[in-house]
Amino acid sequence: MPEFQESNFNNIIRQIIKKSLFTERQIEIILNQKDLLETKFSITKGAYYRQVGQSREKLIGLFYSIILLHGLGILLPDDIDVISKLSEYVRVMNDSDVFPEREEQITNVIDMTIRKACNM
Repeated sequence: MPEFQESNFNNIIRQIIKKSLFTERQIEIILNQKDLLETKFSITKGAYYRQVGQSREKLIGLFYSIILLHGLGILLPDDIDVISKLSEYVRVMNDSDVFPEREEQITNVIDMTIRKACNM
């Protein structure tokens, strides 16, 4: 039976990670590599560095995708503004406590905003 590991993220951040291209472990690794989170990993050194490489490649792919979508006019300046505002809200929520009864409401608003921006 796997041992329980406490998450470094609150419920809202975990929900966003679930809908992202990254796993929670990959986000932890990226944060660790950028000296934004210091955590102990209960995996071998080889597995850790393999995941560092995978995380780096996903991040590179994400950046290329943003450049491509913005360059082709698919990702518009208003979309970039929405992403920036949502990112700032996430930063604030990451550094503060959110009442559990508000978590679902917040994640629903984020989801609706993203889906509206991605409407095709």
